[in-house]
Amino acid sequence: MGPIAPKDPVRQREFFYIMLEKEISSAPSPQGGGVCSIYENDERLVTAAKIVGNVTDESMLQMLRSVADFRKLVYGVGVSIMCSGVDKCNFAFQMYGKTDPYHSGTTLRREITTDGSEYLIPFDEAEWKDDDDIPGQIRFEFAKHGFLATVNVRLFLNDGYTAPPFEEPEPIDLNAPGFRDMIAKSLVSAGSNGRLKKVIERAEAGEDLTIAFIGGSITQGAGATPIHTECYARKAFESFEQKYMKGGKATFIKAGVGGTSSELGIVRYDRDVLANGKHSPDLVVIEFAVNDAGDETGGDCFEGLLRTVLNSPNHPAVILIFSVFTGGYNLEDRLIPIGEHYGVAMTSVKRAVMPQFSLTKAEGRVVPKYRFFYDSYHPTNIGHMIMAECIGYLIDAAAADRSEDKDTDFTNFPPLRSDDFEGVHFIDRAENTFGAMISHGDFDDNDPVLQQCEMNMDPMTTPRFPFNWMHESGSRPFEMEVTCRRLLIVTKDESDIRVGRADIYVDGKFIKTVDPHEIGWCHCNSQIIIREKESAKHHIEVRMHEGDGDKQFTILGFGIVV
Repeated sequence: MGPIAPKDPVRQREFFYIMLEKEISSAPSPQGGGVCSIYENDERLVTAAKIVGNVTDESMLQMLRSVADFRKLVYGVGVSIMCSGVDKCNFAFQMYGKTDPYHSGTTLRREITTDGSEYLIPFDEAEWKDDDDIPGQIRFEFAKHGFLATVNVRLFLNDGYTAPPFEEPEPIDLNAPGFRDMIAKSLVSAGSNGRLKKVIERAEAGEDLTIAFIGGSITQGAGATPIHTECYARKAFESFEQKYMKGGKATFIKAGVGGTSSELGIVRYDRDVLANGKHSPDLVVIEFAVNDAGDETGGDCFEGLLRTVLNSPNHPAVILIFSVFTGGYNLEDRLIPIGEHYGVAMTSVKRAVMPQFSLTKAEGRVVPKYRFFYDSYHPTNIGHMIMAECIGYLIDAAAADRSEDKDTDFTNFPPLRSDDFEGVHFIDRAENTFGAMISHGDFDDNDPVLQQCEMNMDPMTTPRFPFNWMHESGSRPFEMEVTCRRLLIVTKDESDIRVGRADIYVDGKFIKTVDPHEIGWCHCNSQIIIREKESAKHHIEVRMHEGDGDKQFTILGFGIVV
């Protein structure tokens, strides 16, 4: 669908798209009805202008980074939506404020019909606020949830600015030889694939299997519409189920949490993947290649997670998948040597798609960048499908390999970097099997406002770490006596100005100040506070930072190696 004449008459202006035939879904809204939020902060708007609008002028891109310059550049926003679920919706473009990002900025609003007509929202009709800081997010708000839509959003420019020529979307031929060639380039290593071949053999023999996926927001399904059926994890699982399961039951586990690294993954594995002993996955797919800049150990936590999985009693197979951001960023160069050390199978989405993005269609481009990426970080439905195809290609290669690879026992296998974070277990209000003595002091409330994620096959979100300790006011610290070698504290990040900082002490020694505003959005953050070779008894204390005694702070739990 090309550009549609705006509902409100306007002389033809220069324009570029930031969303073009973008598929969205209406998730349940806390206020009732349905909503789809598309974030434009953290370079997302700039990236959309580059990959959807083909904008290369750096001065124009710079003007998208602040509301003041945004208003100089843009005359107005054109928006259209096609949807059979409802007749109309509310479009909102929210600017984040300097004082309170989510509440003190301007929000442009317009009710629009869902028949594909384009509506123009001129900037000069808005009542702009002095506190505006950056373009924050676009929302489509509906009277109900649970349906799909296709949206277009373009920016009409003020006089004096020139946009690149508009190019109609090109179709993607999934049956073309070039598509299979692209997928084949994803294979990094089939590894010593004895375990993976055994999983395939068991599936073909009619046995029951459990396949698990753990990672960040891409594993959660961000960018996929609907998130619970079109994400790469579900697609890869269903492909395996259709190809190889011969009568047995296949169980699907999806444990993706947005904005988190393997440093939190090692803490979550017990509860989110194993379900505290309920599940024993036969195949585990690990996806942290774009999130592990947040691993403060530089790879030790990732290796700890890998060793934890490999040394599970049932000896599961492992696949490492390396996803990619729009600029080509990932950490596969750090993680591939770890995978090679343990001989696990690895596939790189980066190696498959990035080289062909720079080609023209005549030169062999299979999928343009804007069709693969939903935003700066996450794949579209097409992108998720390609990721699943990369996993499928690797599994098919293992199935076709008739060599006799052994099932390596990793119990006493030497680490490449470190085995410090193998076998991390979780402690919170509900789970404390290691005898920690806890006095919560004034951290006596329970925080209900938590990061929410779609887990497994559930289309609804589930709060992460609900059995927490929350401080509202008071000076009494949280205290814990525990015997361990390693200890990680998991806390909640938040942008709310009512949230304060907390100081962490171990055995009376100050370790660090945790500031929930450093990340600035509601999510889970894991940090190491003890890392020693020998197990010893320790006293942990969490105190509100000086001056923040009347503010909120939430301890979500702890990861422990005894």
